[in-house]
Amino acid sequence: MMEKRKALLLGDYSYPEFHPLQGVDEEISHILQDWMTVQCSENRKMLLKENLASFDLCISYCDSRKEVLSPQQTAGLLSYVSGGGGLLVLHNGITLQGRYEIAQLMGARFLRHPSAEQLSFKVTEPDHPIMEGIEPFEIQEEPYRFDFDPFTEKTLLMEYEYEGQWWPAAWSLSYGLGRVVYLMPGHNQPSFQHEGYRKLLLQAAKWAGRFPG
Repeated sequence: MMEKRKALLLGDYSYPEFHPLQGVDEEISHILQDWMTVQCSENRKMLLKENLASFDLCISYCDSRKEVLSPQQTAGLLSYVSGGGGLLVLHNGITLQGRYEIAQLMGARFLRHPSAEQLSFKVTEPDHPIMEGIEPFEIQEEPYRFDFDPFTEKTLLMEYEYEGQWWPAAWSLSYGLGRVVYLMPGHNQPSFQHEGYRKLLLQAAKWAGRFPG
């Protein structure tokens, strides 16, 4: 039997602005349970190079735009991904963008969002491994808007419809030897109970972490 790999899930338990990790941590751990053990933490020091080294995948569900990573934490995450690590960024996890280097790593900055509502999502890159067997779905979500880094080459995986226009909802990119995926859905625990999104998250985690199968 293949030994399970390890993922670090980073979020906020104590002082989240809008998206607490409580409840979401259980959902993500359950989604990934057949493939990896998930260690959950709100300590940004886990991003230091020596702490990330033992993980196959880093998942960001961080929710504090006021907390900017230190130079050492920034260097740790950049070194981890460029050296071959996987980074999966979920919904508000993009708030690590406080330093430009991290925004470039993720491919974009979060700008704002209108109020949450039922959104339709469609696949834009059906041949990508992450999107295998993923069908269009609807889910109650916050329609995030982004400012994309012009120097980062991305593959757009999904879009969502809002007021008659289609907007980016998921993308992937390579960074050095590593892989990065951003998924816009994930506003609250019910988002992670949606079967279509659960499948998408699992396949994104496996691709970013270079998991076989």
